[in-house]
Amino acid sequence: MQGLAEMEGPRPLPPREPPGLHDQLPSGWSVDTLEEKDLDDVLAIEEASFTNPWTRQMFLWELQNVGVSYGYVLRTPEWPVAAFCTIWLVMDEVHINNVAVRPECRGGGVGRTLLEFVLGLAAGLGARRATLEVRRSNGAALKLYERLGFKVAGLRKNYYANPVEDALILWRVGAAGPRRSAR
Repeated sequence: MQGLAEMEGPRPLPPREPPGLHDQLPSGWSVDTLEEKDLDDVLAIEEASFTNPWTRQMFLWELQNVGVSYGYVLRTPEWPVAAFCTIWLVMDEVHINNVAVRPECRGGGVGRTLLEFVLGLAAGLGARRATLEVRRSNGAALKLYERLGFKVAGLRKNYYANPVEDALILWRVGAAGPRRSAR
């Protein structure tokens, strides 16, 4: 597998980014395209967040599938990577594949800010719907997704391993949602 460092330059944000999207972030925060140099931080967050974490190879695969797969990191003055999110854009849908927040940053609006940004970006790329899966027992994430307008639409039996657990399938019509003003 070819390393990203051997590919041509950093991956730019996708075209058609809605105007002012970055202006709506809290002061000092930024959302940038996930790059290979971010993977050590991303993997640390992944390990702290999931019982069956993605591997470096899985993230590299996502980064190499330009045009379908996109990854983003949220940076704060305190953390070079406070959270990350990977998505697939398929036709007019955005599939949120992986999202996690550094444990020290949870409960401070980091996850919501990143997801609002990503959903706004996806809407600018033509996404009309968004979907994701979440562990049935992940009450904090489910609450966040519901606040962002996602609704439970189905169930995947025994989807997760370690421990085995069902996944709730959530959908949201309208990729972009109401934006908060910067803090």
